[in-house]
Amino acid sequence: MKYHKLRAGEDTGTYVMEAPVTEADILRMAQQLAMSRLSKGRALTEPKQVFSHLQTLLQYHEHEVFALLLLDTKHRIIGFQELFRGTLDGASVYPREVVKIALEHNAAAVILVHNHPSGDPEPSQADRTLTTTLKNALNMIGTQTLDHIVVGHEGCVSLAERGYL
Repeated sequence: MKYHKLRAGEDTGTYVMEAPVTEADILRMAQQLAMSRLSKGRALTEPKQVFSHLQTLLQYHEHEVFALLLLDTKHRIIGFQELFRGTLDGASVYPREVVKIALEHNAAAVILVHNHPSGDPEPSQADRTLTTTLKNALNMIGTQTLDHIVVGHEGCVSLAERGYL
């Protein structure tokens, strides 16, 4: 982790503070750690593995953010990319751009991700419709949609687990 007030501790997974930190510092460090957990080459075998990382990255945004977790054929992470930013209650998502990013990264599979700034991760009808639209568009290029995860302060909801995929 590259943070000037933090260094690795003697035990794996521990860190030592070298100077006082603010809440903003702690949030920034948590987000850096979450991004490192979503870094290239890590295998994803269970959606729940990514929930806490995605929540750390997206729950504090005051606007809606739509992102893609891009995966290879063995469901290892190629990358995590925020694609669209919106308002308090919505973001315009363009299927053409989602397909373009999947092709650019040669993604075999994707996990769709977006946050609800309200804090409630319950998927809306618009979220379910978008999931179907994107899944169909990505299918056309041979990219599988594994899940669509909605992130809120109250937790994460998997549309795959709800049977919407």
